[in-house]
Formats: sequence, structure tokens, C-alpha cells
Amino acid sequence: MKNRFNLRLQAIALAAGSLLAFHAQAGDALTDAMQAAYAPYRVALFKTNGESQDESQQAIKQAQEAWAKLSNQFAAKAPAPYDRDTALATSLSDVSKVYAKASEQVNAKQLAAAHETLEAARDIMADMRHRNNVVVFSDHMNAYHSEMEKLLIDGPKIMTKAHGMHLLSAQAGVLAYLSKRLTSEAPANLNGNAEFRKLVIAVDLSIAALQAALLTDNFDAVKDAMSKVKKPYSQLFLKFG
Repeated sequence: MKNRFNLRLQAIALAAGSLLAFHAQAGDALTDAMQAAYAPYRVALFKTNGESQDESQQAIKQAQEAWAKLSNQFAAKAPAPYDRDTALATSLSDVSKVYAKASEQVNAKQLAAAHETLEAARDIMADMRHRNNVVVFSDHMNAYHSEMEKLLIDGPKIMTKAHGMHLLSAQAGVLAYLSKRLTSEAPANLNGNAEFRKLVIAVDLSIAALQAALLTDNFDAVKDAMSKVKKPYSQLFLKFG
């Protein structure tokens, strides 16, 4: 019985090791295609956060075309590990619906609404990878983005509460940890890229500046530091996210 139990443990360990090795590579055709289609998606997000209707329309059109190509290639037959994902076709279609809705909103000159709509595509893509145990650098960018948004939305309210600076310091600490992972989890080709290094350092510095401001207990200094957190992340996301 003991030997049989040990053999089961060894088998589980070997299977887990193989699984981790496979997903660490994340080199399947669908994941690679998703990453390629993610580039025009990032541009669409960036453009709809601005004021140009024409540029937003063009950016969404390019994102739609990239996603349509991906869907046509993989909806009916996907490579491992997505080949057992019964929700894959639905997710592919859901992203297309997000683009269609965002396009309609841009046509109606509702750029801010289109930007919010496009955010949903990021979550759908991330969920596709998550349920198939695939992790890519974009997932670490998404984790940072999620906590950053919480800080920027809730920060002004938290500051007015008792011990507000301490509570904000805790949130800033989470961001500091996640910003370091943007370097530690980046693939070698990114860490070897001078532009990437410059942009990711700017993200680190923006959080360090916020943490320093929080130590002063000065509301104006903290607000100023918070206002400078989003830009370096947005620049990194647009190029490498």
C-alpha cells in the first residue's frame, strides 16, 4: 500500500511538472495569435481614451479584423490546451460582440463609453487563458491595472477616512509588489529591450513617489503623486502590455 501511494505521488509530481513546463512556455498557436491580436486592441483602448473619433474608429476596425482572423482560424478547431475548452467558441464570439458595440459607440461619438466597453475584452481574453492554465506577461499587466484602478477610484475617498493615509499605504504597497513583477515575470526579450526597461522603471518610480508622498501625510502631495501613476502604466501597456 505504501509503495502504491508513493508511486501515485511520483506520478502526480511528474504530471504537475509537465503541466507547469508546458504552460510556462505558452507557445501554442492560439496563445501566440491572441497576443498578436492584443496589440491592435491596446491601441483601440488608447485611442478611445482620447478625443479623436476617426482614430478610434480606425483602431477598433484593425482590432476587429485581427480578432476575426483569429476566430476564423481557431473557433472550430483549437490547439492544446484550448482544445478541451467547451466555452472557447462563446468567448471568441463575446470579444467580437465587444468590438461591435464599441464601434457603434464610437460612431455615436461616445468615446468614453466605447473605452469602458472595450475593457470587457481584456477580461474575456484573460479568462480564456486562466481557465486553460495559460499565463502570459499581459496577465501581470492586468493584475497591476486592476489594483491601480482601485487606488485611483477609491483613493480620494479613503484619504478622508480615519487612518486614510495608512490604508492608502497598504494599497500602494500592493502596487509596488505588482510593479516589481512586471520586471521579474517579463520574458527575456522584453527585459533585454531598452525601451521596455525605461518604461517599466517609470512605473516603479511613480509608485515609489506615491509611497514617499504618503509618508508626509500631506493631502496635496498624495493627490499629486496619485495623479501621476496612470500615465507611465498606460505608456507601458500601449507598447508592451
